[in-house]
Amino acid sequence: MEIFDVAVVGGGIAGASFAYRVAGRRSLVLLEAEAQVGYHSTGRSAAEFSRQFQNETTGLLADASYDFLSSPPEGFADVPLLIPRGNLVIATEDRLPQLDAAFREVIGTSPETRRVSTDEAIAVVPFLRGDYMAGAFYDPACWDMEVESILQGYLRAARRAGADIRTGAPVTVVKRENNAYRLETPQGPVFARRIVNTAGAWADRLAELSGLEPLGIVPHRRTAITVDVPDEYDLGPMPGVNEVDEDFYFKPEAGKLMVSPADATPSMPCDAQPEDIDVAYAAHFLEQSTTLPVKSISHKWAGLRSFAPDKHQVVGFDPRDPNFFWLAGQGGSGILTSPALSEWAAGVFLDGAPPEHLTRLGLNAGTFLPARLGA
Repeated sequence: MEIFDVAVVGGGIAGASFAYRVAGRRSLVLLEAEAQVGYHSTGRSAAEFSRQFQNETTGLLADASYDFLSSPPEGFADVPLLIPRGNLVIATEDRLPQLDAAFREVIGTSPETRRVSTDEAIAVVPFLRGDYMAGAFYDPACWDMEVESILQGYLRAARRAGADIRTGAPVTVVKRENNAYRLETPQGPVFARRIVNTAGAWADRLAELSGLEPLGIVPHRRTAITVDVPDEYDLGPMPGVNEVDEDFYFKPEAGKLMVSPADATPSMPCDAQPEDIDVAYAAHFLEQSTTLPVKSISHKWAGLRSFAPDKHQVVGFDPRDPNFFWLAGQGGSGILTSPALSEWAAGVFLDGAPPEHLTRLGLNAGTFLPARLGA
């Protein structure tokens, strides 16, 4: 009977990046419930790397992840992982105070950010409505991410280091048996000395399967649509556009315009589907802020972003079970923070402490520990 050192449960970006860091130092099996990795939150991401609209901790993790994503290790990917996009933040007249506050915050971490007039904003995004927008600023420090290449880069390297990656392997039962966990899957039982919970929206459910009370990690649905734009507009060089209070955002994507109402509706863990009302809001916000009529919707989808009660990531051993490790609650920032957060998690898991170069940035281990949530 083979007993792995580690069973990583969940094959999204958290599980893949953790396997990348730990495979080769421990025998590791990754169990993904779906027929393909990255099916849920990872595969439905807005694919944007930006420090904007992140809390301070996530911003620091993003800063620490930039070098890896902008210049990945040799052989990690055969395409650039970050593609310059830029971001235009706009506001109506009544939200100019929020724009001023947001500008002061963003320029502190992205000093090339600059205020732009409505005419300048329309020059770069010609279909913006001048009668909607009263102010704007432009932040060049925003990139599109090649999500699939990032995910597959982690997994390829993990496999090369000896990781066993299994899809179509949902964990249905977890039991303690002879100083190891027995994880039941349709492919048969898997035995491991430790469990790493990278189950995303299902993180609390995996804890319950393992005999632990949940931590209150709640999935929230976010919706997106894509629409065609007239041929007269060249979307290629256009920045993304965010409403200052995050009522909506849109950005070019594969020759179309991706639009989201930035909804965050609490949900059960599920294969998230867009609700008609949220699709309608996305179309409404686009028509309200631009001259584009939404005549048809090319594609619509929804994904789940999972948050702990305090909106911080959950990383560390559960004090109620020293062999159960959490890496969950990324809240929609899992891909852009994956290099740093996985390095942090691997340090805690393997060495009992995060890497010193990450703590020097101002990241605090107590911010992430499951114990803060009553574990």
